[in-house]
Amino acid sequence: MGINKKRMIVIFIVLLTIGGFGCGTFFYFDSMEKNKLLEEEVSLLNRTLIHTKELLFRLQTNNVDLTDMLEGERNTNQDLSKNLQVEQEKNTMFQSQIQNISGVVGTLQKLSQTDEELLKKYSKVYFLSENYIPSKLSRIDGQYLLNSSAELYFHGDVLPFLSVMISEAKSSNVDLKIVSAYRSFDDQISVKTGYKTLYGSGANQFSADQGYSEHQLGTTIDFTNPTLKKLVTDFENKPEYKWLTENAYRYGFVLSYPKGNSYYQYEPWHWRFVGISLAKKLRDEKKNFYDLTQREIDAYLISVFDR
Repeated sequence: MGINKKRMIVIFIVLLTIGGFGCGTFFYFDSMEKNKLLEEEVSLLNRTLIHTKELLFRLQTNNVDLTDMLEGERNTNQDLSKNLQVEQEKNTMFQSQIQNISGVVGTLQKLSQTDEELLKKYSKVYFLSENYIPSKLSRIDGQYLLNSSAELYFHGDVLPFLSVMISEAKSSNVDLKIVSAYRSFDDQISVKTGYKTLYGSGANQFSADQGYSEHQLGTTIDFTNPTLKKLVTDFENKPEYKWLTENAYRYGFVLSYPKGNSYYQYEPWHWRFVGISLAKKLRDEKKNFYDLTQREIDAYLISVFDR
């Protein structure tokens, strides 16, 4: 009995040893297997890291290339912008030149269509051809005439200025009436002959010879009022004359022969159209038409019909 017990103990110890060895062996090989797997994972990670570094290097290289390309594009864009700006400045300059040329052409065309005689100083010194007739003559409406049935004519481009002036004077209770307007060369001969018959050589003080009369231009008017009914210096004492001295320049009209002029005696009824710009200049500077040189006057021909 004691022997069997010892044998069993020995067998148990042997089995325990074998089991422990087996377990140790199992754990050993299991550990080895895990280590191998870990080594493979580490190796894979190392390869991945190397690949990632290579990829990162390529990306960095590409980034440098892209940066260089971007800088190159920026420089190119800057050059293009500068070139564009230069071209735009050239275009602006060309447009300005074209506008200037167009303006000059327009001015020349406008001047070519404007009668250069309109602002000439026709009074005893400057002669107007016997063949001269304004290119545009229009009949004046009878409502503006002292004799409503008379046939009086005026320059067609100036007639609107005259009509507006008389109408606006009327709205201020000033009744301007026209006695005389356009007179041809032959008409002036008849007028001057009649005055010479009545006044002899004294007619030269208030009546122009043919070819020297502003009336032949078709831009000059002789005014009176319904009370006077004629051309007399007493017109200066009437409301119509006062209104003209204060307002005629607004419509381009000026008094041709004021007191003290060196051409004819004072004619308060005789008003000539010279254009609004020139009329305003004369008023502002307190000058008369014949005070200016012809060169100064000619500068206003281009704007004579401007409103």
